[in-house]
Amino acid sequence: MWVYYLMYFVAAAGAILRINKKRRSLTFTWWLLGIFYVFIIGFRACGGDWYNYLHRFRHLAHLSLNQVLEAGDKGYRLLSYFVYHQGWGFETLTAICAALSMTGLIIFVRKQPNPWLGLVATVPYLIIVVYMGYMRQGVALGFIMWAISELNRGKFWRFVFLVAIASAFHKTAVIMITFGIFAGERGKLLKLIGLLAAMYGIWISFMGNEADALWQNYVETHMQSHGALIRTTLNTIPSVFLFYYRKQWKRYFKDYTFWKMIAIASFISIFLVKFAATAVDRMSLYFIPLQIVVYARLPVLAREQFSPSTVTYFVVFVYFVILSAWLNFAVNSFYWIPYQNILFKGLF
Repeated sequence: MWVYYLMYFVAAAGAILRINKKRRSLTFTWWLLGIFYVFIIGFRACGGDWYNYLHRFRHLAHLSLNQVLEAGDKGYRLLSYFVYHQGWGFETLTAICAALSMTGLIIFVRKQPNPWLGLVATVPYLIIVVYMGYMRQGVALGFIMWAISELNRGKFWRFVFLVAIASAFHKTAVIMITFGIFAGERGKLLKLIGLLAAMYGIWISFMGNEADALWQNYVETHMQSHGALIRTTLNTIPSVFLFYYRKQWKRYFKDYTFWKMIAIASFISIFLVKFAATAVDRMSLYFIPLQIVVYARLPVLAREQFSPSTVTYFVVFVYFVILSAWLNFAVNSFYWIPYQNILFKGLF
């Protein structure tokens, strides 16, 4: 499991060494960092649903393009079909998905005051569990974070477009478009009209008749997702920080309203877990960016009470504990351990 600790310590070292230094690393550094994570994520032969995805990839030999497009999550299925019929291996598909996921993440964290500290908050769960376990939803999350970055720049329609792409990889991503309407202060009526039109188009294109099946599979069958309460709690804790430092947030940043709505949704998720654990768990994945944005800004928000270095060491320590607890005690962590890489089988 040393590979997972290495992934964490790379981010932690960046956060600690860059205390009180300039805001962003050189682009070249982030390119190298992205390649490092894509290599580990994209060429893995372990983790979560890896074997299920492999089985589905091989099953493409029996499907026509029309049959592939009849199912949901058309973006992922179309990409899979293209890769398969180019004669490329499954590792090509996982590497492309890893690259898409990491691109959105890096774009998002680099917009934060302390991007390395934001990255620290992603390694234990977002990168290791989601990106290496839920491949389709991992790509969707990458596009969602990219979309949020565009929204913060005032690019509402780019936000809608990127959420639509995310929804093509996992239909549940459509929920995030509802939060975009709260981001701006002007043009609310126009945005509301656009919101309704976009939601209708995405629903028809990507969900269609599968909506009933989605509800039945995730809610009516009461599927239980191990650790759902813990993971929703991880989103709730930064929500507390957001509300506690709301005055400072409004003073230094312009996106309080958007993140306030995400925080409220995170609180609601806590109370819904016992009714539909898996559904809430999957939806809560899209609230993970709240952890990134809060902890990356916490040294700024809390600097009147604590030094930036103290806050940084605190966040690094807490997420190290989370990572260690998950690797050693999580019910499903055996899917990840030992780490296996297709290119260097047996090395790890």
